[in-house]
Amino acid sequence: MRAFRRELAGVGARPLEQQYQPKIGLALGGGFARGLAHIGILKVFEEENIPISYIAGTSVGALLGATYCSGVSAKEMEELAGLVRFKHFAKWTISRYGFASNERMVGFLAKILKCKTFEELRIPLAVTATDFVTGEGVVFDSGPLIDPVRASCAYPGMFLPVNIQGRLLVDGLLAYSVPTIPVRNMGADKVLGVHLRAHWVNGGGPRHIFDVIGQCFSIAQSKMCGLWQPAADLIVEPNVAGFSYDGFERASELVRAGEEAARAALPEIRKWLVEPRAATMTASPSSHNAGPQAVELAGD
Repeated sequence: MRAFRRELAGVGARPLEQQYQPKIGLALGGGFARGLAHIGILKVFEEENIPISYIAGTSVGALLGATYCSGVSAKEMEELAGLVRFKHFAKWTISRYGFASNERMVGFLAKILKCKTFEELRIPLAVTATDFVTGEGVVFDSGPLIDPVRASCAYPGMFLPVNIQGRLLVDGLLAYSVPTIPVRNMGADKVLGVHLRAHWVNGGGPRHIFDVIGQCFSIAQSKMCGLWQPAADLIVEPNVAGFSYDGFERASELVRAGEEAARAALPEIRKWLVEPRAATMTASPSSHNAGPQAVELAGD
């Protein structure tokens, strides 16, 4: 009878924009060139009109997160990705702290970002880094944007640490390989963690010292999944096996891998947009304690 009265009053079903919309947070992990798969994730969210309330990023996830949150569309990012190479943000050097500087990122980011501070971003962003001396995780969400992104991308052993207010900071992957906890702390109701699971060395052994360092961190990251996974409602793992850490020339393939993973996860993501009461009525009694779900595209 209540539904009948609403129809008579012209209320009817609510339009899409008035339906239940939880605050969705994306946690974008690191992976050097493999991180271009994040663009595919963002592209699908745009195409499906799924709102993003918060983004937290580590390493390349911080770089792409900052770009997107500043107002650059996923389509524009895809076009830029096809042009980017390692030399655009790195310069070889000789130092006891590493073999390359990422100071070129200052000019690179100044060109592509549409704003310069966290406060100006159209979507709230958290950027993670790690204090090289104490090992403490550091989360930036206010003030200037470029240096925190540089710090989050300062892969230990390869890039020199970035000094911010007297602290030597390196890649956020050591503290938050996938920053689900920071994005949850921002206020996200639902958290999607994007994990780029792939070994640094793809058969045949290491080619050089960077492969040795990278493979060590890759192994360590795989052992740390239990730290970030509980804070995720859904985990998406694009199939980036077979892509090298510096394979920027395969940008279109990496973006496609992200798209495929996101589309495979859409049925679960759409469930988040259902009224909480309706979701409770249709959920099984055991579903509330099931923990985060993982969506992975298997390789050949």
